[in-house]
Amino acid sequence: MTNYGIKSIAQTVNGPIKKKEIGFTLMHEHIFCDLRKPENRINFLNKQEEIRIDNRFEINYYQNDNQQNLILDEYEKAVDELNFFREFGGNTIVELSTIGLNPEPKKLSKISQETGVNIIIGTGHYTDDYLDEYSLNSDVEDLRKLMFQHLQDGFEGTNIRAGLIGEIGCSWHLKESEKKSLQAALEIQNDIGVTISIHPGRNKDSPEEIVNFIENFKVNPEKIIICHIDRTLNNLEDILFFLNKGYVLEWDFFGIETSKYWFGKFDLPTDYMRLDLIFELIKRGFKNQITISHDICIKTRLKCYGGHGYSHINKHVVPLMLERGWTEKDIEQILVNNPANLLCYLN
Repeated sequence: MTNYGIKSIAQTVNGPIKKKEIGFTLMHEHIFCDLRKPENRINFLNKQEEIRIDNRFEINYYQNDNQQNLILDEYEKAVDELNFFREFGGNTIVELSTIGLNPEPKKLSKISQETGVNIIIGTGHYTDDYLDEYSLNSDVEDLRKLMFQHLQDGFEGTNIRAGLIGEIGCSWHLKESEKKSLQAALEIQNDIGVTISIHPGRNKDSPEEIVNFIENFKVNPEKIIICHIDRTLNNLEDILFFLNKGYVLEWDFFGIETSKYWFGKFDLPTDYMRLDLIFELIKRGFKNQITISHDICIKTRLKCYGGHGYSHINKHVVPLMLERGWTEKDIEQILVNNPANLLCYLN
């Protein structure tokens, strides 16, 4: 494994910042994105209800059924949401709308300047079923060159640089295009030490399949985040398996408390349950390998549509942490130090 030493600079959409400037960080969010499948992006508005107070619960309960709900593209509303995050002590948001989800680096640069929120954007590709034929047919070298360009020079037509890789979309089981994407990401990580954020397939065995694949290559598990643990793993033994290997695990459904998982059969935890599990892991010595976030990617998770918004962890979850025995140092480690260590890969 390559030893990259201690790094102290992270790359935002508006340039590099020092580690001490990163502060309170959400490691997995979307500010502008389009979760509609490609086949639903033409003439989708017909027969789609606007979100109103009398239908908001129903739309959120079956949140992927309403195509309006799957698009985050309203700039002024996004400004309000980020201002509220900033008001409650937020500093940095990691925006992971990769290719397939309609990434918007120019808008992210503008909104970061307007709100004062640091935004760090990811590069890479989402899952196979969101990609066009060109992306699906690209080889590992093509994918590596594109990600490296985004990290070192900027996204097409801009000097806006990515600050990490991901979220790299993975299905259950892994598709060939996803394996190529993972391999390209790992090759870059081995060269420059950048963090990779991985979206696992919606099956409890998906993280192990991913790890079995990526461990065929040079891997630095301390810089690999396995996301969406909330909807993937609920068995302590399974969770410890990945932590003992050195991987970073991410609980990024904070604020989502529902009796129905919209993608299948899985008992989603409440915020209390998430905190109790994470606190147990902290007590077992894994506090350096945990990140948390909300994964806001649909309208009904925004405050302006009756959701919890980007400020939920700052405003509501941190007080719950203190109530349940967390120390200030525990909270700082999860929400400040771990993100800073993961995001800094430049000198």
